[in-house]
Amino acid sequence: MFHASSAKPIDDSLSNIVEEIESQNPQLLVLAARQLRYSLHQTTVELTITEPRPFNVLEEFIIRAGIEFEPSPTANELASILGLDTVFVQSTIATLQKLQTLAQKSFITVTEQGRLFYEKGSVPQPPYAVQIYAITDSLGETVTFQAEPLNEVVINLPSLANILNISFKINEISSLSLEQIQTSLQASGVALHVPEAGKIVTAFRVIAPTQTIWRKISLFLIFDAKEDKICLQLRRGKQILNSRSKWLEILLSEGKLSLDAVCKSSNESINFEQEAVFKYKNSEIEARFEKLRKQALEVNTKQVIQLRDRQINQTFLETINRAKHQIIIYSPWVNQVLINDEFLNLLQQLAKRGVGILIGWGIAPRQEDEEPTILSEITEKLRAIKTPEGLPSVQVCWLGDSHLKELIVDRDIYLCGSYHWVDSGGYQIPTGESVYQVTIPYQVQEAYEFLANRFQNHAQQLWTKALENRDAQLAVEVLCIWGALGMEEIGVTEIEKNNWLELLPIWLNTVLPALRSNNLPDDLRSFKLALSLLSQVTGEEIFVDLLREGWRQVINAIAIHNRETALNLLNNEVWSQFLRLQIVSKNDAPDDFILQQNVPQPKKDEPGAKPKKGQIEKKTRRKVKE
Repeated sequence: MFHASSAKPIDDSLSNIVEEIESQNPQLLVLAARQLRYSLHQTTVELTITEPRPFNVLEEFIIRAGIEFEPSPTANELASILGLDTVFVQSTIATLQKLQTLAQKSFITVTEQGRLFYEKGSVPQPPYAVQIYAITDSLGETVTFQAEPLNEVVINLPSLANILNISFKINEISSLSLEQIQTSLQASGVALHVPEAGKIVTAFRVIAPTQTIWRKISLFLIFDAKEDKICLQLRRGKQILNSRSKWLEILLSEGKLSLDAVCKSSNESINFEQEAVFKYKNSEIEARFEKLRKQALEVNTKQVIQLRDRQINQTFLETINRAKHQIIIYSPWVNQVLINDEFLNLLQQLAKRGVGILIGWGIAPRQEDEEPTILSEITEKLRAIKTPEGLPSVQVCWLGDSHLKELIVDRDIYLCGSYHWVDSGGYQIPTGESVYQVTIPYQVQEAYEFLANRFQNHAQQLWTKALENRDAQLAVEVLCIWGALGMEEIGVTEIEKNNWLELLPIWLNTVLPALRSNNLPDDLRSFKLALSLLSQVTGEEIFVDLLREGWRQVINAIAIHNRETALNLLNNEVWSQFLRLQIVSKNDAPDDFILQQNVPQPKKDEPGAKPKKGQIEKKTRRKVKE
């Protein structure tokens, strides 16, 4: 729950609704809430209604003749056909014309209404009048009908129209068409116009002057931390008036509404309240950030730089762009504002360079309390960013329970604050909030260990689920997280511990990006452990081809950094396994294999540089393979 200020302009009568809004939606903070009044316009209307009765035999013959005979007969012709007195037939036709079943013509002509009644075996009775009350809602621009009049109530509240400085257009009932009246009657559920039952309103008229009736309405000013924006919400009781609320937000975005006038809330007070919103309390995270702020005042300013406004977005992107090995990002939410096209293109370039990318998100303490903030479209775009080996390059994990936005690049630079990094326009308040750029080694390391531990805990939970269900797809996701964290030894240890050898090729592919980005670990225990598992592979497994290719690429990547290190890994025992599993050819020796795999390319300024023997052999093999 966000902290709220006792100074917020919230009417006492709305305090319970405010508490309900904030408790049910942890990402929302109500900055102001007011009760106002708006007008309803009540008009007394007289409706003319016709209802059906069963027709008699003569009426049936007359109507049927008008429908089926071609051409339609006159009264005299029909009387002759039926053998009846002409006066009798003419009298019945006159009655049907008065009931609007037959048209006023010399030939018997059935009206559309007459056809509807005939299909139901009836004719309309003489019309009767009903008095009803039309209620025009100035806010919703709708007309409803009810049998009883509204009671006038004295409401001593400001008028919504005056607060908004807007004149609401009211439709005069007398200006409406009969069809519009019929439609509104049906929508109101008063059962006076029911065509399917033959009950039809055939006319209406206004019989008394329009009255203005006042009713209460509530206006809320809400900050949405998920979207980083201000919202206006109108409610009638607990009912949210969505269309009119959106209309108010459009007016606000266009600068046609003043927050001060609407909610008795100045920009300064809103700034204060949004600051409170960001303190979504996690004591450990808040203490860490407070410590950073205090230390920022005590150290060399070159190591702690306070960024403001437009500097933040620029520095954020520049810092990410110069990453060599690893990027860790934490944001309370992940949406289209953060994951825009510019950011996606940047991540794609980083993936090609072998940079491990981790994105953590979540502001609520529990994921089930989190509003859905990762759109499927965003998820698909992030998953589409692949390593050269075809694995997801960006790992997105819900960690939750933090309002801070954090960025750590290569464990060298740390950005931390509660500002929206990508877009500082519109109603993202306060515009002066800052982000700290920190390069003090121990502070960067502290932040790294904190976030890395959270990702590791998340990965361990996923791994437990993967083991329970032997879910290979979920296991791959976990290996990618461990790989991005540089915790590859955990991955291979778990593979050995749980005898899940089919994951070995995946593990090899997760360590390749780091090797390609010149990030060779000092401790090679993970590679030695992975090599020791080769003795458990028979060579008949379906994944053996992937395993062969994986080891060739890994040894090649290691040799590029340090040829001796690669050779040391290929001891006699390992080499025998490479031969047995056909990772290398029978005639190869470790030195030759390294030479074949690791060929330095001529420099651009040496166009005449001749390829070495190993290069020629490698190119020849490629041509044969192609």
